[in-house]
Amino acid sequence: MKPLSAALLAFLFTALPATTHGAEPPPTTTGPLPGTAAKGTDPEIVGEEKAVLTPAPNVPPPIRRKHATKVVVKLEVIEVVKRMADGVDYLFWTFGGDVPGLFIRVREGDLVEFHLGNHPTSKMPHNIDLHAVTGPGGGATSSFTAPGHSSQFSFKALNPGLFVYHCATAPVGMHVANGMYGLILVEPKEGLPPVDKEFYVMQGDFYTKGKFGEEGLQPFDQQKAEDEKPSYVLFNGAVGSLVGDKALKANVGERVRLFVGNGGPNLTSSFHVIGEIFDHVYQEGGMKLLQENVQTTIVPAGGSAIVDFKLDVPGTFILVDHALFRAFNKGALGMLNVEGPQNLLVYSGKEVDATYLGDYALPGSADSRVAALQSDLKRVIAADPKIAAIGKDLFIEKGKRIYAQTCFACHQAEGQGISGVFPPLAKSDYLMADKARAIRGVINGQSGEIIVNGQKYNGVMPPVLLSDEQIAHVLTFVRNAWGNTGDIVTVEEVQKVHAESVNQ
Repeated sequence: MKPLSAALLAFLFTALPATTHGAEPPPTTTGPLPGTAAKGTDPEIVGEEKAVLTPAPNVPPPIRRKHATKVVVKLEVIEVVKRMADGVDYLFWTFGGDVPGLFIRVREGDLVEFHLGNHPTSKMPHNIDLHAVTGPGGGATSSFTAPGHSSQFSFKALNPGLFVYHCATAPVGMHVANGMYGLILVEPKEGLPPVDKEFYVMQGDFYTKGKFGEEGLQPFDQQKAEDEKPSYVLFNGAVGSLVGDKALKANVGERVRLFVGNGGPNLTSSFHVIGEIFDHVYQEGGMKLLQENVQTTIVPAGGSAIVDFKLDVPGTFILVDHALFRAFNKGALGMLNVEGPQNLLVYSGKEVDATYLGDYALPGSADSRVAALQSDLKRVIAADPKIAAIGKDLFIEKGKRIYAQTCFACHQAEGQGISGVFPPLAKSDYLMADKARAIRGVINGQSGEIIVNGQKYNGVMPPVLLSDEQIAHVLTFVRNAWGNTGDIVTVEEVQKVHAESVNQ
């Protein structure tokens, strides 16, 4: 069977005109068709209200009313350049100016009057397919909207659940890959069990010409999208969208609910919160509780899940796609910061930190591995100290971004590392003693025993997939942070070490 052409897909997802050339127009009517009620006469519908729409990670408040009503939803499509990562911009196509699109919350039985506007600055026509709609195209056939125009249609929210919505204008995959998706919750008539906090997290895979972290305005790469090889896999449309000051926040003792979606367009998400267990999981966004005490739940492309859990201890809990290279190398990582009193009966923290040598406890072996730390000659960057300081500051600022995207999960936010596992970068004699060795460690990875600040470490650090320029930036940053003081690491120095590594 031949694949459907783009033109045929556009036909399938676009409203047909009322008449076609040479055909008789349909007969006019003065009332509802047989077996239907006139618009607005549904006896179950009481009153009218404007929908509250919220950008991620926020969620509209739970619906308290006990009756169905007419809910007016006004959503605007806008094509806008936004930050994808520090130093990286992308032309996103959005519902409401953000990725994911604004969260919509209605009640089972509501009549939803949907208005879709396409901003005059848009270059493309768009529409919307809401998986909550029972009707052709999920609304797509009634909402095809050219730039500078708006469309309106109505639907009754028949089925409760958490549903994805997305653009369905051909080529559908490209519209979704550019960020055109979001979630609509149809609350059951009886409501959801109460919780203390609710958050909106939605994953998507993005396909850019440049590789992960390559700076500048990045264009969409059709071939990568067809090959399902994303440059980025993101929560809420950007690297770092849920870390640092943007992290989700809650308190010990609270119950948290996450509305989790996956826009795709290609990848399935293995959603996991490191250090927490989902008390309840509503799989695939349905309203029947199917699982309890779940570690990781599958969220398909174009699908969703609802999870909730009680917070028993404080700390930072990491949200990931447990396809872990997506989390730590492509951006699918967030944080939930929990404050409150410790509960040592639930989690003690580290109780013992003892030396363990196992089969490697050979007589005299430790002494034989201790290497003398040598200082490398420092290179003068520029004759003018003022210019040198500006260049160094620029490298440090760029390196700080790269560290937050690539290094902090192991070496920690303040470079403190994890005792006995990951060596510290803060006040590190090993890092500062040999610049070329530090460069080689990033390029080639690091394995075997090393001594940092008098403590032995014997782990493995894989090679970091960064450009020579990015390596220069991040090493300049870590060599000038957390008590370290060093000179600039130049791109030329990295290139020299890189060339030596290749020739060895």
